[in-house]
Amino acid sequence: MATIRQRGKYWEAQIRRRGWPSLSRSFDTKATAEAWARRAESEMDRGVFVDRTEAERNTFDDLLKRYAEEVSPHKKGGAGEILRIRKIRTDALAQYKISAITSKIIADYRDRRMAKVSGSTVNRELTLIGHVLNVARKEWGIHLDTNPVSVIRRPRENRARNRRLSPDEEQRLLAELAPSPRDDQGRFEAGGSRNEWIRPVVIIAIETAMRRSEILSLRWADVFLEDRYVRLHDTKNGEARDVPLSSRAVATLSALPRHVSGRVFPTTPDALKKVFVRACERAKLEDFHFHDLRHEATSRIAERLDNILELSAVTGHKTVQMLKRYYHPRATDLALKLG
Repeated sequence: MATIRQRGKYWEAQIRRRGWPSLSRSFDTKATAEAWARRAESEMDRGVFVDRTEAERNTFDDLLKRYAEEVSPHKKGGAGEILRIRKIRTDALAQYKISAITSKIIADYRDRRMAKVSGSTVNRELTLIGHVLNVARKEWGIHLDTNPVSVIRRPRENRARNRRLSPDEEQRLLAELAPSPRDDQGRFEAGGSRNEWIRPVVIIAIETAMRRSEILSLRWADVFLEDRYVRLHDTKNGEARDVPLSSRAVATLSALPRHVSGRVFPTTPDALKKVFVRACERAKLEDFHFHDLRHEATSRIAERLDNILELSAVTGHKTVQMLKRYYHPRATDLALKLG
């Protein structure tokens, strides 16, 4: 039988049973303390008791913070995931106790985000939230009857992007990424970019179809300019690959200074994103993202490599279906081939 006693303003319920962990909880009223004790003892009698202490003690913000510290750093896209976690932590969802999170609360979060961002972005956030809760259930001893993310309706994914970069747009973009001029006192003047690494990053992206993470992880030890290729050890699909370099790519890499870190491009994903977005705004490029450079590069390379196996070896796509998402030939170019 549970022991119920008053301690100051609160009522404490204690349960001690052989074969079960000792339990102690405080409540605002005697009635809620008795109700909790009855439920716990009933579950023990039936052999289905689960300890909900951690779920009632921790907020979702606690889980997000722990996940960002213990799980995200070991992922390939960990840096980006940590930024996504920071965003989720600013939402009201983060303040709920784990035991209080229901499918309705997750659905409300989905609807709030759908008013601001695309369906694909919301799906990525929901997948992350679901994985945080699964890790908490399986590894951190935090009980949930079901993962609420698994039972809600997911938003429709966005259509595949087919944004191409015209030659004029490319010139304007690269002009805005050129080093910012300085005055006689060495101070930066308006125009251009203060980050000297971003312009060559963009050129390499256009010439090789490499992903942002692949470009930023490049080290000089894996650059073979004489043989005109770079070696990627850790790609998105988990397989290493050698990426051939065009003459323009070789010239761009040859002109770069060697950094003491050994990295080809010693800058961060966040810095790259900020500089690139601002340059697109100044160059008046509408609805253009850095990842669109991979689409553009794949389409350009496809015009020179007719063999689909050779093309996939360059881009790293494992299936034709995925490769098709990145290959967007212009109708006028196809018309010229038809004669």
